Order: sequence, then C-alpha cells, then structure tokens
Amino acid sequence: MATNENTPAKASAGDTVQVAYKGTLDDGEVFDASDRHGEPLTFVIGEEAVLAGFENAVIGKAVGEENTITLSPNEAYGERNSDLQQVVPRKEIPENVVKGATFIARLPDGQEIPVHIADVSEETVTLDMNHPLAGRTLHFWIKVVSITKKK
Repeated sequence: MATNENTPAKASAGDTVQVAYKGTLDDGEVFDASDRHGEPLTFVIGEEAVLAGFENAVIGKAVGEENTITLSPNEAYGERNSDLQQVVPRKEIPENVVKGATFIARLPDGQEIPVHIADVSEETVTLDMNHPLAGRTLHFWIKVVSITKKK
C-alpha cells in the first residue's frame, strides 16, 4: 500500500512496531514500562509476542499516536488459580529460598515456568505457579514510536 505525506502509515498485521508504554495496576503501581528497559518494546503484529489486547491497541495507529487501555484479568494473565499452588516439604527445596523469591522450574516436558515462593515455614514451602499478574486488572499507556511495514 502506498502512502504519501498526507496519509501516515498505520500499523497492521505483519508490521514490526516499536512502542513506548507504561503498565500500571488499579492502585497506580507501575509494574512495567519501556523506560525501565532503556528502549521501546519491539514486536511483530500477529506473532502473539504480547497480550492480544495490547497488540490490538496498536493496530491502526500511526507513529506518534498514543492511547490508554484497560485489560481485565481474563484479557491479561487470567484469574488466580488455586490449583497452581503447591505445598511441598521444606526439605525438598534449597535452604536459601525465602518468601517472595522467584525461580525457574523445568517441567517434565522441558517447558520452563517461573515459580514464586508464596510462603516458607519450618516444615513446608508454598509454591505458586500463577503468573505474578494473574487476577489483576492492567492499565497501559501506549505510544507508537516506529512502524516498519511488512515486505
């Protein structure tokens, strides 16, 4: 599709985009932002590298356009699932683990997942495999920084 100076390119499927963004929770806490990484987030629209709602907020936007979106838990990382918490004997976990720590566990199929230490007692450790943002409503400010049209 040809564009001219009067018709700026709009982001569409297959395009590589760079966006500046800030993600906040209901209480205003910033959980992630592109300035924390020192550069805009780069992704290809349609490759499912970001949340669908985040990607949809970029589609149809031109460089310099910005917007804000709110994603419910079901549109983001899902509701918290108690089946994803497991209490294991303390002796099965390395001695240096502390409540609040996160580590990567390898599943039998080779997949790696983050595991959060939800609680530690003398006898047990509670592991939580929910995404840290599960059950949370996410708010994003997004600004399109660049668009590289698909070839």
